[in-house]
Amino acid sequence: MKSIAALQAAVTAAAPFDGEPSDAELDAIEAESPLILAEVALLDAQIMTIEGAPSELDARRIRRARRRVLAARRDLANRTAAETVSGGAA
Repeated sequence: MKSIAALQAAVTAAAPFDGEPSDAELDAIEAESPLILAEVALLDAQIMTIEGAPSELDARRIRRARRRVLAARRDLANRTAAETVSGGAA
């Protein structure tokens, strides 16, 4: 039977994880933040209509929020495609 101490070096050989996101991860979050905020607004609009039939105002609010999500997704996809084409030096 192997001792756990013999396996410890193999398990802990990787760089220690400090629990903080890297700069690249923070940049990715910042790039996606407009989409995240638009999705939160859509979710808020949908939550407001859970209890009953949505009124015309609620329906408009949801449609607007969906359009914002789609626009944010489009912008993010276009930005990602442009960075890919230009080699990330945009």
